[in-house]
Amino acid sequence: MYDYVIVGGGPAGCALAARLTEAAANRVLLLEAGPADTDPYIHMPVGFFKMTGGPLTWGYRTQAVTETQRRQIPFAQARVLGGGGSINAMVYTRGQPEDYDGWERDGCTGWGFRDGVLPYLRRMEDNERLCNEYHGVGGPLGVSDLITVNELTKAFVRAGQEAGMPYNGDFNGAQQEGVGVYQVTQRNGKRCSAAVGYLRAAQARPNLTVRTDCHVLRVVIENGRAVGVEIAARGNRAHVERVRAEAEVIVTAGAIGSPKLLMLSGIGDAKSLERAGVKPVHALEGVGQNLQDHFDIDIVYELNGPYSLDKYAKKHMMLLAGLEYKLFNKGPVTSNIAEGGAFWYSDPSVPTPDLQFHFLPGAGVEAGVPPVPSGSGCTLNSYFLRPRSRGSVTLHSADPLDAPVIDPAYIRDPYDLKVAVEGIRQSREIMSQPALRKYIKAEHFPGSSVRTQADYEAYAQQYGRTGYHPVGTCKMGVDAMSVVDPKLRVHGIDGLRVADSSVMPRIVSSNTNAPTLMIAEKAADLIRGRATAMSTGRSGDIAGQAALAVASPAVL
Repeated sequence: MYDYVIVGGGPAGCALAARLTEAAANRVLLLEAGPADTDPYIHMPVGFFKMTGGPLTWGYRTQAVTETQRRQIPFAQARVLGGGGSINAMVYTRGQPEDYDGWERDGCTGWGFRDGVLPYLRRMEDNERLCNEYHGVGGPLGVSDLITVNELTKAFVRAGQEAGMPYNGDFNGAQQEGVGVYQVTQRNGKRCSAAVGYLRAAQARPNLTVRTDCHVLRVVIENGRAVGVEIAARGNRAHVERVRAEAEVIVTAGAIGSPKLLMLSGIGDAKSLERAGVKPVHALEGVGQNLQDHFDIDIVYELNGPYSLDKYAKKHMMLLAGLEYKLFNKGPVTSNIAEGGAFWYSDPSVPTPDLQFHFLPGAGVEAGVPPVPSGSGCTLNSYFLRPRSRGSVTLHSADPLDAPVIDPAYIRDPYDLKVAVEGIRQSREIMSQPALRKYIKAEHFPGSSVRTQADYEAYAQQYGRTGYHPVGTCKMGVDAMSVVDPKLRVHGIDGLRVADSSVMPRIVSSNTNAPTLMIAEKAADLIRGRATAMSTGRSGDIAGQAALAVASPAVL
Protein backbone atom coordinates (compact mmCIF):
# COMPACT_ATOMS: atom_id res chain seq x y z
CA MET A 1 0.00 0.00 0.00
CA TYR A 2 1.42 3.34 -1.09
CA ASP A 3 0.19 6.90 -1.41
CA TYR A 4 1.84 7.48 -4.78
CA VAL A 5 2.81 4.91 -7.39
CA ILE A 6 5.13 6.35 -10.05
CA VAL A 7 5.38 4.32 -13.26
CA GLY A 8 8.69 4.87 -15.05
CA GLY A 9 12.10 5.44 -13.51
CA GLY A 10 13.33 7.90 -16.13
CA PRO A 11 14.32 11.52 -15.51
CA ALA A 12 10.81 12.63 -14.52
CA GLY A 13 10.10 9.58 -12.35
CA CYS A 14 13.37 9.87 -10.42
CA ALA A 15 12.86 13.59 -9.81
CA LEU A 16 9.26 13.14 -8.71
CA ALA A 17 10.09 10.30 -6.35
CA ALA A 18 12.79 12.41 -4.73
CA ARG A 19 10.62 15.50 -4.36
CA LEU A 20 7.49 13.72 -3.09
CA THR A 21 9.43 11.80 -0.43
CA GLU A 22 10.76 15.03 1.05
CA ALA A 23 7.49 14.86 3.02
CA ALA A 24 7.95 11.93 5.41
CA ALA A 25 4.23 11.15 5.39
CA ASN A 26 4.21 10.32 1.66
CA ARG A 27 4.72 6.64 0.89
CA VAL A 28 6.07 6.43 -2.66
CA LEU A 29 6.74 3.46 -4.95
CA LEU A 30 8.85 4.02 -8.07
CA LEU A 31 8.62 1.30 -10.73
CA GLU A 32 11.15 0.85 -13.55
CA ALA A 33 10.97 -1.83 -16.25
CA GLY A 34 14.74 -1.89 -16.75
CA PRO A 35 17.65 -2.64 -14.43
CA ALA A 36 19.45 -0.37 -12.00
CA ASP A 37 22.01 2.03 -13.46
CA THR A 38 25.03 -0.10 -12.59
CA ASP A 39 26.61 -0.36 -16.05
CA PRO A 40 29.94 1.50 -15.75
CA TYR A 41 29.57 2.97 -19.24
CA ILE A 42 26.58 4.96 -17.98
CA HIS A 43 28.72 6.97 -15.59
CA MET A 44 31.76 7.52 -17.82
CA PRO A 45 30.63 10.37 -20.09
CA VAL A 46 32.30 9.07 -23.25
CA GLY A 47 30.37 5.82 -22.77
CA PHE A 48 27.45 7.56 -24.49
CA PHE A 49 28.53 6.02 -27.79
CA LYS A 50 27.68 2.54 -26.43
CA MET A 51 24.32 3.51 -24.94
CA THR A 52 21.81 4.48 -27.62
CA GLY A 53 21.84 1.14 -29.41
CA GLY A 54 22.67 -1.14 -26.52
CA PRO A 55 20.81 -3.49 -24.16
CA LEU A 56 19.59 -0.63 -21.94
CA THR A 57 17.06 0.43 -24.57
CA TRP A 58 13.74 -1.02 -25.73
CA GLY A 59 15.06 -1.69 -29.24
CA TYR A 60 12.22 0.16 -30.94
CA ARG A 61 12.12 1.01 -34.64
CA THR A 62 9.80 3.39 -36.43
CA GLN A 63 7.09 2.37 -38.83
CA ALA A 64 8.27 2.20 -42.45
CA VAL A 65 6.80 5.18 -44.29
CA THR A 66 7.26 6.81 -47.70
CA GLU A 67 8.77 10.08 -46.44
CA THR A 68 11.86 8.30 -45.12
CA GLN A 69 12.17 5.76 -47.94
CA ARG A 70 10.39 2.95 -46.09
CA ARG A 71 13.20 2.68 -43.55
CA GLN A 72 12.55 1.36 -40.05
CA ILE A 73 14.65 3.90 -38.19
CA PRO A 74 16.18 2.84 -34.85
CA PHE A 75 14.32 4.76 -32.16
CA ALA A 76 16.22 4.60 -28.88
CA GLN A 77 14.16 4.73 -25.69
CA ALA A 78 15.94 3.99 -22.44
CA ARG A 79 15.12 0.93 -20.37
CA VAL A 80 17.20 1.59 -17.24
CA LEU A 81 16.92 3.54 -14.02
CA GLY A 82 17.51 7.17 -14.90
CA GLY A 83 15.92 6.69 -18.32
CA GLY A 84 17.12 8.91 -21.12
CA GLY A 85 19.32 10.80 -18.67
CA SER A 86 21.36 7.62 -18.19
CA ILE A 87 22.05 7.04 -21.88
CA ASN A 88 21.93 10.47 -23.58
CA ALA A 89 24.72 12.82 -24.64
CA MET A 90 24.26 14.97 -21.51
CA VAL A 91 23.75 18.19 -23.51
CA TYR A 92 22.16 20.79 -21.23
CA THR A 93 19.83 23.07 -23.18
CA ARG A 94 16.36 24.21 -22.22
CA GLY A 95 14.68 25.87 -25.20
CA GLN A 96 13.47 29.41 -25.77
CA PRO A 97 11.13 31.44 -23.54
CA GLU A 98 8.83 31.69 -26.56
CA ASP A 99 8.33 27.90 -26.46
CA TYR A 100 6.77 27.98 -23.02
CA ASP A 101 4.91 31.24 -23.55
CA GLY A 102 3.35 29.53 -26.57
CA TRP A 103 2.17 26.70 -24.34
CA GLU A 104 0.47 29.19 -22.07
CA ARG A 105 -1.18 31.05 -24.94
CA ASP A 106 -2.63 27.72 -26.10
CA GLY A 107 -4.37 27.15 -22.79
CA CYS A 108 -1.68 25.70 -20.51
CA THR A 109 -2.22 28.25 -17.76
CA GLY A 110 0.74 28.63 -15.42
CA TRP A 111 3.35 27.33 -17.89
CA GLY A 112 4.68 30.63 -19.21
CA PHE A 113 8.45 30.95 -19.10
CA ARG A 114 9.16 33.74 -16.64
CA ASP A 115 6.84 32.76 -13.79
CA GLY A 116 5.75 29.21 -14.54
CA VAL A 117 8.90 27.50 -15.82
CA LEU A 118 12.08 29.44 -15.01
CA PRO A 119 11.77 29.07 -11.20
CA TYR A 120 11.84 25.29 -11.61
CA LEU A 121 14.71 25.33 -14.09
CA ARG A 122 16.70 27.32 -11.54
CA ARG A 123 15.62 25.17 -8.60
CA MET A 124 16.81 21.94 -10.14
CA GLU A 125 20.19 23.28 -11.29
CA ASP A 126 23.62 23.14 -9.65
CA ASN A 127 25.65 25.10 -12.18
CA GLU A 128 29.39 25.18 -11.62
CA ARG A 129 29.90 28.44 -13.54
CA LEU A 130 26.65 30.39 -13.76
CA CYS A 131 24.40 31.91 -11.09
CA ASN A 132 22.03 34.62 -12.27
CA GLU A 133 18.40 35.16 -13.20
CA TYR A 134 18.58 32.20 -15.60
CA HIS A 135 20.67 29.76 -13.55
CA GLY A 136 20.70 28.29 -10.06
CA VAL A 137 23.17 26.56 -7.78
CA GLY A 138 22.69 23.96 -5.08
CA GLY A 139 20.03 21.93 -6.91
CA PRO A 140 20.17 18.18 -7.52
CA LEU A 141 21.22 18.33 -11.19
CA GLY A 142 24.92 18.89 -11.76
CA VAL A 143 25.54 21.19 -14.75
CA SER A 144 29.16 21.70 -15.76
CA ASP A 145 31.51 22.87 -18.45
CA LEU A 146 33.38 20.05 -20.15
CA ILE A 147 36.62 19.29 -18.32
CA THR A 148 38.50 18.54 -21.54
CA VAL A 149 37.44 20.02 -24.89
CA ASN A 150 38.83 18.42 -28.05
CA GLU A 151 40.86 20.71 -30.32
CA LEU A 152 38.47 20.03 -33.20
CA THR A 153 35.56 21.29 -31.10
CA LYS A 154 37.44 24.53 -30.45
CA ALA A 155 38.06 24.81 -34.18
CA PHE A 156 34.34 24.24 -34.82
CA VAL A 157 33.47 27.14 -32.51
CA ARG A 158 35.88 29.39 -34.41
CA ALA A 159 34.47 28.14 -37.71
CA GLY A 160 30.94 29.02 -36.63
CA GLN A 161 32.10 32.55 -35.93
CA GLU A 162 33.84 32.71 -39.29
CA ALA A 163 30.50 31.71 -40.85
CA GLY A 164 28.81 34.68 -39.18
CA MET A 165 27.50 33.33 -35.87
CA PRO A 166 28.30 35.15 -32.62
CA TYR A 167 30.07 33.25 -29.86
CA ASN A 168 27.66 32.17 -27.11
CA GLY A 169 28.95 30.92 -23.75
CA ASP A 170 25.44 30.23 -22.42
CA PHE A 171 22.74 28.82 -24.67
CA ASN A 172 20.31 28.98 -21.73
CA GLY A 173 20.76 32.66 -20.94
CA ALA A 174 19.44 35.90 -22.40
CA GLN A 175 20.12 34.80 -26.02
CA GLN A 176 20.07 31.33 -27.52
CA GLU A 177 21.60 32.20 -30.89
CA GLY A 178 25.25 31.60 -31.63
CA VAL A 179 27.95 28.95 -31.47
CA GLY A 180 29.83 27.54 -28.50
CA VAL A 181 30.62 24.52 -26.33
CA TYR A 182 27.65 22.91 -24.62
CA GLN A 183 27.31 22.71 -20.87
CA VAL A 184 26.60 19.15 -19.80
CA THR A 185 24.76 17.28 -17.07
CA GLN A 186 27.90 16.14 -15.31
CA ARG A 187 29.36 16.54 -11.85
CA ASN A 188 33.07 15.98 -11.18
CA GLY A 189 33.65 14.35 -14.53
CA LYS A 190 30.82 11.84 -14.24
CA ARG A 191 27.33 11.72 -15.69
CA CYS A 192 24.71 13.30 -13.44
CA SER A 193 21.46 11.63 -14.44
CA ALA A 194 18.30 12.07 -12.41
CA ALA A 195 19.01 8.67 -10.88
CA VAL A 196 22.30 10.07 -9.57
CA GLY A 197 21.34 13.66 -8.84
CA TYR A 198 17.86 13.16 -7.43
CA LEU A 199 17.32 9.54 -6.51
CA ARG A 200 20.60 8.45 -4.95
CA ALA A 201 20.16 10.48 -1.75
CA ALA A 202 16.40 9.93 -1.68
CA GLN A 203 16.76 6.13 -1.68
CA ALA A 204 17.94 6.28 1.91
CA ARG A 205 14.49 7.52 2.95
CA PRO A 206 12.23 4.90 4.55
CA ASN A 207 9.19 6.25 2.69
CA LEU A 208 10.61 5.49 -0.77
CA THR A 209 10.59 2.07 -2.43
CA VAL A 210 12.29 1.59 -5.80
CA ARG A 211 11.66 -1.56 -7.80
CA THR A 212 13.56 -2.25 -11.02
CA ASP A 213 13.03 -5.02 -13.61
CA CYS A 214 9.35 -4.52 -13.01
CA HIS A 215 6.98 -4.29 -15.99
CA VAL A 216 3.70 -2.42 -15.42
CA LEU A 217 0.91 -4.11 -17.36
CA ARG A 218 -1.87 -1.60 -16.80
CA VAL A 219 -3.31 1.06 -14.54
CA VAL A 220 -6.23 -0.29 -12.51
CA ILE A 221 -9.29 1.95 -12.81
CA GLU A 222 -12.35 1.55 -10.62
CA ASN A 223 -15.41 3.77 -10.88
CA GLY A 224 -13.55 6.41 -12.86
CA ARG A 225 -10.54 6.53 -10.53
CA ALA A 226 -7.02 5.13 -10.82
CA VAL A 227 -6.49 3.00 -7.74
CA GLY A 228 -3.24 1.20 -8.53
CA VAL A 229 -1.32 -0.81 -11.11
CA GLU A 230 -0.76 -4.38 -12.16
CA ILE A 231 2.87 -5.42 -12.48
CA ALA A 232 4.89 -8.42 -13.60
CA ALA A 233 8.42 -8.77 -12.28
CA ARG A 234 10.82 -9.27 -15.21
CA GLY A 235 7.80 -9.44 -17.51
CA ASN A 236 6.63 -12.77 -16.05
CA ARG A 237 2.88 -12.58 -16.53
CA ALA A 238 2.38 -15.86 -14.70
CA HIS A 239 2.84 -13.90 -11.48
CA VAL A 240 0.89 -10.65 -11.74
CA GLU A 241 0.89 -8.43 -8.68
CA ARG A 242 -1.51 -5.59 -7.95
CA VAL A 243 -0.19 -2.54 -6.10
CA ARG A 244 -2.58 0.03 -4.67
CA ALA A 245 -2.15 3.82 -4.72
CA GLU A 246 -4.14 5.63 -2.08
CA ALA A 247 -3.57 9.11 -3.52
CA GLU A 248 -2.44 8.95 -7.15
CA VAL A 249 -0.89 6.93 -9.92
CA ILE A 250 1.64 9.10 -11.76
CA VAL A 251 2.78 7.93 -15.20
CA THR A 252 6.31 9.00 -16.15
CA ALA A 253 7.17 6.40 -18.78
CA GLY A 254 8.08 8.85 -21.55
CA ALA A 255 6.58 9.86 -24.86
CA ILE A 256 6.30 6.23 -26.01
CA GLY A 257 5.72 4.36 -22.76
CA SER A 258 3.17 6.71 -21.21
CA PRO A 259 0.58 6.65 -24.02
CA LYS A 260 1.17 2.93 -24.44
CA LEU A 261 0.32 2.31 -20.79
CA LEU A 262 -2.77 4.51 -20.90
CA MET A 263 -4.01 2.66 -23.98
CA LEU A 264 -3.34 -0.75 -22.41
CA SER A 265 -5.42 0.49 -19.47
CA GLY A 266 -8.34 1.26 -21.77
CA ILE A 267 -7.78 5.01 -22.04
CA GLY A 268 -7.65 6.34 -25.59
CA ASP A 269 -9.50 6.35 -28.87
CA ALA A 270 -12.19 3.68 -28.48
CA LYS A 271 -12.05 2.35 -32.04
CA SER A 272 -8.26 2.07 -32.02
CA LEU A 273 -8.33 0.26 -28.69
CA GLU A 274 -10.91 -2.22 -29.90
CA ARG A 275 -8.86 -2.95 -33.03
CA ALA A 276 -5.89 -3.77 -30.77
CA GLY A 277 -8.03 -6.02 -28.58
CA VAL A 278 -8.26 -3.68 -25.57
CA LYS A 279 -11.61 -2.99 -23.91
CA PRO A 280 -12.19 0.79 -23.80
CA VAL A 281 -12.61 2.20 -20.30
CA HIS A 282 -12.45 5.93 -20.99
CA ALA A 283 -12.57 7.61 -24.41
CA LEU A 284 -9.73 10.11 -24.84
CA GLU A 285 -8.96 10.65 -28.51
CA GLY A 286 -5.62 12.41 -28.07
CA VAL A 287 -3.76 9.58 -26.34
CA GLY A 288 -0.79 8.63 -28.53
CA GLN A 289 -1.36 11.45 -31.01
CA ASN A 290 0.68 14.64 -31.49
CA LEU A 291 4.05 12.82 -31.53
CA GLN A 292 6.92 15.18 -32.35
CA ASP A 293 10.65 14.58 -32.57
CA HIS A 294 13.67 16.33 -34.02
CA PHE A 295 14.78 14.83 -37.35
CA ASP A 296 18.56 14.68 -37.15
CA ILE A 297 20.81 14.65 -40.25
CA ASP A 298 24.54 13.95 -40.06
CA ILE A 299 27.41 14.94 -42.30
CA VAL A 300 30.80 13.27 -41.78
CA TYR A 301 34.33 14.40 -42.66
CA GLU A 302 37.55 12.45 -42.94
CA LEU A 303 40.50 14.12 -41.22
CA ASN A 304 44.10 14.39 -42.37
CA GLY A 305 45.48 13.39 -38.98
CA PRO A 306 44.58 11.74 -35.63
CA TYR A 307 42.86 14.77 -34.11
CA SER A 308 39.52 13.28 -33.10
CA LEU A 309 38.31 10.94 -30.39
CA ASP A 310 38.49 8.12 -32.95
CA LYS A 311 42.16 7.57 -32.14
CA TYR A 312 41.13 6.19 -28.76
CA ALA A 313 39.59 3.17 -30.46
CA LYS A 314 43.07 1.67 -30.48
CA LYS A 315 43.68 -0.43 -27.40
CA HIS A 316 46.85 1.27 -26.20
CA MET A 317 45.26 4.73 -26.61
CA MET A 318 42.14 3.53 -24.82
CA LEU A 319 44.29 2.34 -21.93
CA LEU A 320 46.09 5.68 -21.72
CA ALA A 321 42.78 7.56 -21.74
CA GLY A 322 41.43 5.33 -18.98
CA LEU A 323 44.51 5.92 -16.84
CA GLU A 324 44.28 9.68 -17.33
CA TYR A 325 40.64 9.59 -16.24
CA LYS A 326 41.35 7.35 -13.25
CA LEU A 327 44.36 9.32 -12.01
CA PHE A 328 43.54 12.89 -12.96
CA ASN A 329 39.78 12.96 -13.77
CA LYS A 330 40.33 14.56 -17.16
CA GLY A 331 40.93 13.67 -20.77
CA PRO A 332 38.75 12.09 -23.49
CA VAL A 333 36.75 9.91 -21.09
CA THR A 334 35.13 13.08 -19.71
CA SER A 335 33.84 13.99 -23.19
CA ASN A 336 30.14 13.73 -23.94
CA ILE A 337 31.19 13.38 -27.62
CA ALA A 338 28.56 15.96 -28.74
CA GLU A 339 30.80 18.70 -27.40
CA GLY A 340 30.05 21.78 -29.48
CA GLY A 341 26.89 23.25 -30.86
CA ALA A 342 25.03 26.15 -32.35
CA PHE A 343 21.55 27.62 -32.68
CA TRP A 344 20.84 29.57 -35.84
CA TYR A 345 18.23 30.71 -38.36
CA SER A 346 17.08 28.90 -41.47
CA ASP A 347 16.00 32.24 -42.93
CA PRO A 348 16.51 35.90 -41.91
CA SER A 349 12.74 36.30 -41.50
CA VAL A 350 12.57 33.70 -38.69
CA PRO A 351 12.22 35.53 -35.33
CA THR A 352 14.12 33.01 -33.19
CA PRO A 353 16.64 30.25 -34.05
CA ASP A 354 14.98 27.27 -35.70
CA LEU A 355 18.09 25.16 -36.40
CA GLN A 356 20.31 23.37 -33.88
CA PHE A 357 23.72 21.83 -34.58
CA HIS A 358 25.81 19.29 -32.65
CA PHE A 359 29.51 18.88 -33.40
CA LEU A 360 31.12 15.53 -32.58
CA PRO A 361 34.92 15.13 -32.75
CA GLY A 362 34.46 11.56 -33.97
CA ALA A 363 32.79 9.59 -36.77
CA GLY A 364 30.53 6.56 -36.89
CA VAL A 365 29.07 7.27 -33.46
CA GLU A 366 25.43 6.98 -34.56
CA ALA A 367 23.79 3.87 -35.99
CA GLY A 368 23.64 4.02 -39.79
CA VAL A 369 26.34 6.70 -40.09
CA PRO A 370 29.38 5.12 -41.77
CA PRO A 371 32.85 5.51 -40.22
CA VAL A 372 35.57 7.07 -42.34
CA PRO A 373 38.11 4.85 -44.19
CA SER A 374 41.13 6.16 -42.29
CA GLY A 375 39.43 5.78 -38.92
CA SER A 376 39.77 9.48 -38.08
CA GLY A 377 36.81 11.74 -38.66
CA CYS A 378 34.32 14.23 -37.24
CA THR A 379 30.56 14.69 -37.50
CA LEU A 380 28.20 17.67 -37.61
CA ASN A 381 24.48 17.09 -37.35
CA SER A 382 21.57 19.46 -37.63
CA TYR A 383 17.83 19.50 -37.18
CA PHE A 384 14.80 21.74 -37.54
CA LEU A 385 13.77 22.76 -34.04
CA ARG A 386 10.02 23.26 -34.51
CA PRO A 387 8.67 20.55 -36.81
CA ARG A 388 5.16 20.98 -38.14
CA SER A 389 4.64 17.26 -38.76
CA ARG A 390 2.69 15.29 -36.17
CA GLY A 391 2.97 11.54 -35.73
CA SER A 392 1.49 8.90 -33.45
CA VAL A 393 2.04 6.00 -31.09
CA THR A 394 -0.52 3.21 -31.31
CA LEU A 395 -0.86 -0.30 -29.95
CA HIS A 396 0.21 -3.21 -32.11
CA SER A 397 -1.76 -5.55 -29.88
CA ALA A 398 -3.15 -5.91 -26.37
CA ASP A 399 0.03 -7.67 -25.24
CA PRO A 400 1.85 -5.33 -22.78
CA LEU A 401 5.19 -6.79 -23.87
CA ASP A 402 4.56 -6.09 -27.54
CA ALA A 403 6.30 -3.04 -29.03
CA PRO A 404 3.95 -0.22 -30.03
CA VAL A 405 3.67 1.19 -33.54
CA ILE A 406 5.74 4.39 -33.69
CA ASP A 407 5.21 6.80 -36.57
CA PRO A 408 7.09 10.07 -35.94
CA ALA A 409 5.89 11.46 -39.29
CA TYR A 410 9.35 12.84 -40.02
CA ILE A 411 9.35 15.52 -42.76
CA ARG A 412 5.74 14.67 -43.65
CA ASP A 413 5.06 18.38 -43.80
CA PRO A 414 7.00 19.77 -46.81
CA TYR A 415 8.15 22.76 -44.74
CA ASP A 416 10.03 20.42 -42.40
CA LEU A 417 11.96 18.96 -45.33
CA LYS A 418 12.75 22.44 -46.66
CA VAL A 419 14.26 23.58 -43.35
CA ALA A 420 16.05 20.25 -42.84
CA VAL A 421 17.82 20.76 -46.16
CA GLU A 422 18.85 24.25 -45.11
CA GLY A 423 20.42 22.71 -42.01
CA ILE A 424 22.59 20.47 -44.20
CA ARG A 425 23.62 23.43 -46.33
CA GLN A 426 24.59 25.48 -43.31
CA SER A 427 26.47 22.51 -41.83
CA ARG A 428 28.59 22.33 -44.97
CA GLU A 429 29.21 26.08 -44.83
CA ILE A 430 30.48 25.88 -41.25
CA MET A 431 32.72 22.92 -42.06
CA SER A 432 34.25 24.77 -45.02
CA GLN A 433 35.61 27.63 -42.90
CA PRO A 434 39.39 28.16 -42.48
CA ALA A 435 39.41 27.12 -38.81
CA LEU A 436 38.37 23.58 -39.77
CA ARG A 437 39.67 23.36 -43.31
CA LYS A 438 43.23 22.66 -42.20
CA TYR A 439 42.10 19.47 -40.39
CA ILE A 440 39.94 18.02 -43.18
CA LYS A 441 41.01 15.59 -45.86
CA ALA A 442 37.62 15.15 -47.53
CA GLU A 443 33.86 15.23 -47.02
CA HIS A 444 33.11 11.55 -46.52
CA PHE A 445 29.34 11.70 -46.19
CA PRO A 446 27.23 12.70 -48.13
CA GLY A 447 30.07 13.53 -50.54
CA SER A 448 30.43 15.73 -53.59
CA SER A 449 27.59 14.07 -55.51
CA VAL A 450 24.97 15.82 -53.34
CA ARG A 451 24.55 19.31 -54.81
CA THR A 452 21.03 20.02 -56.08
CA GLN A 453 17.88 20.59 -54.05
CA ALA A 454 16.65 17.15 -55.13
CA ASP A 455 19.96 15.60 -54.00
CA TYR A 456 19.68 17.23 -50.59
CA GLU A 457 16.08 16.11 -50.14
CA ALA A 458 16.89 12.52 -51.12
CA TYR A 459 19.83 12.50 -48.72
CA ALA A 460 17.65 13.73 -45.85
CA GLN A 461 15.01 11.13 -46.63
CA GLN A 462 17.58 8.32 -46.84
CA TYR A 463 19.78 9.14 -43.83
CA GLY A 464 17.81 11.34 -41.43
CA ARG A 465 17.24 9.79 -38.02
CA THR A 466 15.77 10.46 -34.58
CA GLY A 467 17.16 13.29 -32.50
CA TYR A 468 16.13 11.27 -29.40
CA HIS A 469 13.58 13.94 -28.44
CA PRO A 470 10.08 12.41 -28.73
CA VAL A 471 7.37 14.45 -26.99
CA GLY A 472 3.71 15.34 -27.09
CA THR A 473 1.78 12.06 -27.03
CA CYS A 474 -0.17 12.87 -23.84
CA LYS A 475 -0.60 16.53 -24.71
CA MET A 476 -1.32 19.06 -21.98
CA GLY A 477 -4.14 21.49 -22.69
CA VAL A 478 -7.85 22.18 -22.68
CA ASP A 479 -8.81 21.34 -26.27
CA ALA A 480 -10.46 18.16 -27.53
CA MET A 481 -7.13 16.43 -28.30
CA SER A 482 -5.48 17.16 -24.96
CA VAL A 483 -4.87 14.26 -22.57
CA VAL A 484 -3.96 16.10 -19.36
CA ASP A 485 -5.01 19.47 -17.97
CA PRO A 486 -2.52 22.19 -16.94
CA LYS A 487 -2.14 20.44 -13.58
CA LEU A 488 -1.17 17.27 -15.49
CA ARG A 489 -4.31 15.37 -14.41
CA VAL A 490 -5.70 12.99 -17.02
CA HIS A 491 -9.00 14.37 -18.30
CA GLY A 492 -11.92 12.38 -16.95
CA ILE A 493 -10.00 10.03 -14.63
CA ASP A 494 -9.44 10.86 -10.96
CA GLY A 495 -6.18 10.02 -9.25
CA LEU A 496 -4.16 9.77 -12.46
CA ARG A 497 -1.51 12.14 -13.79
CA VAL A 498 1.10 12.09 -16.51
CA ALA A 499 4.28 14.08 -15.85
CA ASP A 500 7.00 13.66 -18.46
CA SER A 501 7.97 14.75 -21.99
CA SER A 502 4.73 13.33 -23.37
CA VAL A 503 2.73 16.24 -21.92
CA MET A 504 4.55 18.91 -23.99
CA PRO A 505 1.94 20.34 -26.36
CA ARG A 506 4.75 21.44 -28.70
CA ILE A 507 8.37 20.38 -28.76
CA VAL A 508 10.84 22.82 -27.26
CA SER A 509 13.57 24.41 -29.38
CA SER A 510 16.40 22.38 -27.86
CA ASN A 511 17.31 19.04 -26.32
CA THR A 512 14.52 17.77 -24.09
CA ASN A 513 16.10 16.27 -20.94
CA ALA A 514 16.20 19.51 -18.95
CA PRO A 515 12.62 20.53 -19.86
CA THR A 516 11.43 17.07 -18.83
CA LEU A 517 13.03 17.47 -15.41
CA MET A 518 11.39 20.88 -15.12
CA ILE A 519 8.00 19.26 -15.78
CA ALA A 520 8.64 16.78 -12.95
CA GLU A 521 9.72 19.55 -10.59
CA LYS A 522 6.57 21.51 -11.31
CA ALA A 523 4.43 18.36 -11.07
CA ALA A 524 5.75 17.74 -7.56
CA ASP A 525 4.61 21.19 -6.50
CA LEU A 526 1.25 20.81 -8.25
CA ILE A 527 0.71 17.61 -6.27
CA ARG A 528 1.84 19.24 -3.03
CA GLY A 529 -0.13 22.43 -3.69
CA ARG A 530 2.94 24.68 -3.84
CA ALA A 531 2.96 25.72 -7.49
CA THR A 532 1.12 29.00 -6.93
CA ALA A 533 3.57 30.09 -4.26
CA MET A 534 6.52 29.24 -6.49
CA SER A 535 5.31 31.50 -9.27
CA THR A 536 4.70 34.58 -7.13
CA GLY A 537 8.36 35.62 -6.94
CA ARG A 538 10.12 36.55 -10.15
CA SER A 539 13.40 34.69 -10.63
CA GLY A 540 16.29 37.01 -9.94
CA ASP A 541 14.63 39.21 -7.32
CA ILE A 542 15.00 38.74 -3.57
CA ALA A 543 11.53 37.29 -3.03
CA GLY A 544 11.95 34.83 -5.88
CA GLN A 545 15.32 33.67 -4.59
CA ALA A 546 13.91 33.17 -1.11
CA ALA A 547 11.10 31.02 -2.48
CA LEU A 548 13.60 28.95 -4.43
CA ALA A 549 15.80 28.48 -1.38
CA VAL A 550 12.89 27.19 0.70
CA ALA A 551 11.87 24.83 -2.09
CA SER A 552 15.37 23.38 -2.51
CA PRO A 553 16.31 21.57 0.69
CA ALA A 554 19.99 20.88 1.21
CA VAL A 555 19.38 17.13 1.38
CA LEU A 556 19.23 17.10 -2.42
